[in-house]
Amino acid sequence: MPALLASFCWLALLTTIIGALPCAAQAQSPVSKVWVPDLGDGRYKNPVLYADYSDPDAIRVGSDFYLTSSSFNCVPGLQILHSKDLVNWSLIGAVFNEQPPLARYAVPQHGNGVWAPALRYHNKEFYIYYPDPDLGIFVTKAKNPAGPWSAPVCIKEAKGWIDPCPLWDADGRAYLVHGFAGSRAGIKTILAVSPMAPDGLSLTGPDALVFDGHQGHPTLEGPKFYKRNDYYYIFAPAGGVPTGWQLVLRSKNVYGPYEERIVMDQGKTPINGPHQGAWVDTDAGEDWFLHFQDQGPYGRVVHLQPMQWKNDWPVIGEDPDGDGKGQPVLTYHKPNIKGKPQPLATPPTSDDFSANQLGRQWQWHANPQDYWVYLNGPQGYLRLYAMPLAEGYKNLWQQPNLLLQKLPADVFTVTTKLRFDSRLEGEKVGLVMMGLDYGYISLTNQGGKLQLSQSTCKDADKGPAETTTPAVPVAQAQQPVYLRVTVKAGAKCQFSYSFDGQAFQPLGSEFQAREGKWIGAKVGLFCTRPGKFNDSGNADIDWFRIE
Repeated sequence: MPALLASFCWLALLTTIIGALPCAAQAQSPVSKVWVPDLGDGRYKNPVLYADYSDPDAIRVGSDFYLTSSSFNCVPGLQILHSKDLVNWSLIGAVFNEQPPLARYAVPQHGNGVWAPALRYHNKEFYIYYPDPDLGIFVTKAKNPAGPWSAPVCIKEAKGWIDPCPLWDADGRAYLVHGFAGSRAGIKTILAVSPMAPDGLSLTGPDALVFDGHQGHPTLEGPKFYKRNDYYYIFAPAGGVPTGWQLVLRSKNVYGPYEERIVMDQGKTPINGPHQGAWVDTDAGEDWFLHFQDQGPYGRVVHLQPMQWKNDWPVIGEDPDGDGKGQPVLTYHKPNIKGKPQPLATPPTSDDFSANQLGRQWQWHANPQDYWVYLNGPQGYLRLYAMPLAEGYKNLWQQPNLLLQKLPADVFTVTTKLRFDSRLEGEKVGLVMMGLDYGYISLTNQGGKLQLSQSTCKDADKGPAETTTPAVPVAQAQQPVYLRVTVKAGAKCQFSYSFDGQAFQPLGSEFQAREGKWIGAKVGLFCTRPGKFNDSGNADIDWFRIE
């Protein structure tokens, strides 16, 4: 066994023991105050998930729908969502709390990690196949989609294999389709199929090229494998994330040759780049398609499109001219499902920290240490300890202990109430809008006194230092402090503060949020100190509200 794979398997086992424990039961989260796709009159509006659930894949099992997405370097990784009607979604768990290999992802790996996954149900088990573009193709399984999930197993050690999707055929044979990352493999825009063992845990033969998209379909990637009416189908986006289209390939032989057809593009709508997603049907016999749209700092948000079959080709969205190529809908009637109407549901956002574990909306930028954060539900606050700045620190791009969540809408306000018990010079707690450019408002211990300031950093991935506004002194008697960021259309952010939670004073100039590496901007908290010492100050976060 290659040394890399052997090392990975040991670390994966450790991840199962330490990190991939089942999520504790939580009550249904309150419905979002900033975006609810269910219009309440039998219709819905897009996006159905106004958050960065990039490269979504979804399935139906009985009357339940499940969805997962790329998580890149953010953990818990491979978050799992559940719905009964494809419109109202709840966040029910994640595959792992720490990303393997553990040492590799103990430091931020922006843009690396979990790329586009595939979610499937076979032989009464849930499977997720995901690529790590630097390590290979992995599979994890579960009896319950909420977890626990098995330790990921590497079924193909490879650099540049991405976007895998399995297919179990009626004759018992199994196959895996995938694409290639040009940044790693030095080639892209081609799709290949490998034979796979029936248990889905190993590949059994050589890769076969089934489609080359260089003639008309650049940046072909993200394939999803299906079979219907004796045809094998590969749904695959092309044309690039911001401006591309949904391509569908079909053949009566799994290895081709494949016919091709564009079945959805932007058309005359404002929905750019509608592609990469999942075909699902309802128990009442309707067909639907979930896909993402790249909205820059808001990330890759998820839309739901009606879908029909005509002459064994899918048509996605509405097709006003009848040419077989659809365009996205902005509003539409909700899917027809058997049973009673479903209650409103949205992924969680606000948190009053009344549980003994972090809410499922929170993710770190690297594998966490236990002592970064503590919760005690009865006391009703989250305690962040001030962690040393990363070795060779230049800015927060390098810092692993960023506790963040996805942006939940185009317009919203985040407010948090906190107390800062600082013990060391330079300790800082902040409310941050994180991306390739980032900004934050913070309390800092300067000369034994607390000061408020706003800091920004442009092109953080390139290593520049932050720019900070003149500080506002804070008397100890003025605690607690309320920190706020107000997000306007276009992700324009204004930071402010208050000592009574009522009157807020702007601090610094307006900041333009920007996406991260393959992810949207994220908002959240951090607590740091400039040097190593055998003790730490802490910030107690009473609540975090998105309104």
